[in-house]
Amino acid sequence: LVDVLARVHAVDPEAIGLGSLGRPEGFFRRQAKGWLGRALGVTAGELPVAARRIADWLDACPEPQDRGAVLLHSDFKLDNLLLDRSTLRATTLVDWDMGTRGPAMFDLATLLSYWAEPGDPDCMHRLAQMPTARPGFMTREEAALAYARVTGRPVGNIRPWRVLAIFKLAVVFLQLHKRHATGETSDPRYESFSSLGHDLYAFALDVARGRLF
Repeated sequence: LVDVLARVHAVDPEAIGLGSLGRPEGFFRRQAKGWLGRALGVTAGELPVAARRIADWLDACPEPQDRGAVLLHSDFKLDNLLLDRSTLRATTLVDWDMGTRGPAMFDLATLLSYWAEPGDPDCMHRLAQMPTARPGFMTREEAALAYARVTGRPVGNIRPWRVLAIFKLAVVFLQLHKRHATGETSDPRYESFSSLGHDLYAFALDVARGRLF
């Protein structure tokens, strides 16, 4: 996972005709504002206490500095990789509908937002996105440091990106629950997504306060 993400970020967008893709300038502030708007929309304009505190924390963060824009996948995780059946090597990265250019830490933080650890709060295990809580996987911090070693990019400024990525994930699950509540979908899995979204807000607040990586 780390090596593939590093390879994606090593691609020169200009060299492959994507030099004008997206709007890298002001990326963090624009993402934070956009996801706050979606959070307000899914709760009829009244944010839960934890979400309000996260929004205030993100608003107080200066735009994180990064070493130039890279090609971003924007939803980089294990189930968007196709693996060779015999070697388990990654062969293809799929689901590029949110691909753009921007700060590398956004992709890394997105990956880590799905990365559960054995001692995590229950909400991270209920995500069930990747099997990283099982024996043999690195911790989130170890994965971030491995990315830093492979790419030479510093990861000391990742906390605002981590908080933003978890906040975004919470909003997505609340949006899915709203679809269930309004009858737009009958998928029974969506019924529990309200509590999961609110618990992810609390997890994001813990990360913002430095209690968890």
